[in-house]
Amino acid sequence: MGTGNQTWVREFILLGLSSDWDTRVSLFVLFLIMYLVAVLGNFLIVLLIRLDSRLHTPMYFFLTNLSLVDVSYATSIVPQMLAHLLAEHKGIPFVSCAAQLFFSLGWGGIEFALLAVMAYDRYVAVCDPLRYSVIMHGGLCAKLATTSWVSGSVNSLMQTVITFQLPMCTNKYIDHISCELLAVVRLACVDTSSNEIAIMVSSIVLLMTPFCLVLLSYIQIISTILKIHSTEGRKKAFHTCASHLTVVVLCYGMAIFTYIQPRSSPSALQEKLISLFYAVLTPLLNPLIYSIRNKEVKGSWQKLLGQFSGLTSKLAT
Repeated sequence: MGTGNQTWVREFILLGLSSDWDTRVSLFVLFLIMYLVAVLGNFLIVLLIRLDSRLHTPMYFFLTNLSLVDVSYATSIVPQMLAHLLAEHKGIPFVSCAAQLFFSLGWGGIEFALLAVMAYDRYVAVCDPLRYSVIMHGGLCAKLATTSWVSGSVNSLMQTVITFQLPMCTNKYIDHISCELLAVVRLACVDTSSNEIAIMVSSIVLLMTPFCLVLLSYIQIISTILKIHSTEGRKKAFHTCASHLTVVVLCYGMAIFTYIQPRSSPSALQEKLISLFYAVLTPLLNPLIYSIRNKEVKGSWQKLLGQFSGLTSKLAT
């Protein structure tokens, strides 16, 4: 493809994590296991929420959305990364690269919006518990979830369009594990100031705005918890938010570090590790965090396993 003296590449080459064959095989096995466990863990969380009527609440409705987003995000990056670990030629077509950027950026944006929505849900649960079921009704939950999905998708579409309108000339080597936004923008052979401004604006809208909402929600939550006189009451209120707060710190911290200052971005290795964190580690950790730190989920697991054990005993006899 070409226009005037500028040429657009048809294929990009992802340099990946290592050129050493033994290292690549070891990484393939490691990331394959982590990916499969992450997918299984998130689907088990979704299945558990569907099967246990006690978990049919707004919090677990949003957790279902979060689990589906985590699996989708990982799937937009990890399978292609695994294939490239065993391949000699690490090419990805122009259209596939654009699609990968759109989906990975979209799922990431949706996740940050969902975390802000979940913070509001926890705020209502702790600060206004008597009106919780009235405020967090099914209609509002559906609207909040839809807004999260739409905002992340629209931002991703805009970023993908303006990024892949840039002429890449003969630059086709992406020093990354995937078609990541900043890595692709750096390939352009023209001034990218407008793209960097767009990244900054979207970072403020889709990262800092939800982050500020999360921060305000937790300031109110902490203030309310401190006013509770009984130690048991404080513990119960804190455990209501502990899982979500842990996930928020993990997700928002890395994203703000990566995208809020494109010009002073991390090194290529740091960017790869950050992408791996979101693509592999976050989807793996979220089910564990919500299972280990959440009494309701642990109780549901025990109930489900007890029913399964009883069923197998009957079948055996």
